[in-house]
Amino acid sequence: MADETNNEAVAETPIAAEHPQGAEPAVEAREPRGGGNRGGGGGNSGGGNRGRGGPGGGNDRNRGGRGGNDRGGRGGSDDGGEELIEKLVHINRVSKTVKGGKRFGFAALVVVGDGKGRAGFGKGKAREVPEAITKATAAAKRAMVRVPLKEGRTLHHDGKGRFGAGKVNLRTAPAGTGIIAGGPMRAVFESLGVADVVTKSVGSSNPYNMIRATFDALTEQTSPKSVAQRRGKKVADLLGRGGASVAEAEAAADAITE
Repeated sequence: MADETNNEAVAETPIAAEHPQGAEPAVEAREPRGGGNRGGGGGNSGGGNRGRGGPGGGNDRNRGGRGGNDRGGRGGSDDGGEELIEKLVHINRVSKTVKGGKRFGFAALVVVGDGKGRAGFGKGKAREVPEAITKATAAAKRAMVRVPLKEGRTLHHDGKGRFGAGKVNLRTAPAGTGIIAGGPMRAVFESLGVADVVTKSVGSSNPYNMIRATFDALTEQTSPKSVAQRRGKKVADLLGRGGASVAEAEAAADAITE
C-alpha cells in the first residue's frame, strides 16, 4: 500500500510541472480547506476563523448583545431599582405649522406607579411615538407622589378633585368591590395599587384634565396616623369617637400602617 501511494504522488508531480502558472494546482490545494470551511461553517464561526460564516455569526451575536443591552436599559431605568407599573393613557398627534408646511409629532400621557401607594403622571412630545413615551415616562417618575392607603387596598376616606372643567369623585369601598373607574382614572388606581374604589367623573372627559383632577383628589387624602400626629393625640382616640369601643378602636389603630 505504501508503494501505491508513493506512485500516485510521483504521478501527480509531472502534472503540476506541466502548468507553470500554477492556477489549477493552487485551486486543488485550496479545495480541501475550502470544503472544510463550507462544511463546518458553524464551527469556524464559533472558533473565530475569518471565513464566510465567521463574520456573519459574530454580527448576529453583536446584534443580540445590543438587543440585550436595550432591554437591560429599560429594566434598569426604574426608580430606585424597584419595579414600576407604566400605563400609557393617551397618544395624540400634534402638528406645528412652519414656513414649508406642517411638522407632525406625537404627544403621550403616561401614568407610573409602584403598586404600593406611589404614583405620578407625565407627558412628553416628540417626532416619534417611542421617544414621546420615553419622555412622558421620565417626567412621570420625577413627579411621583405618595398616597396613604387603608389596609393597602383602598382609600381612607372619600374625596373630590377638580382641574379646569374636569371633576372627579372618589369613594372608599369594601373588600371585593374592585376598581370601578373608567379610562384614565383606572390607569391611575392600577398603578397606585388600589384594589377597591368607586369613582365618578363629572364634566370634561379630556384625559389630561381627568388625570390632574384625580391626582388633586389623591393629594388631599390623609390617614388617621397623620391626623393624630398633627393634633397630638393617639390614633385610638380618633377612631373611638365614632361610637366604637376602646378595644375596637385600639385594634383598628394597630391595623393601620400608614
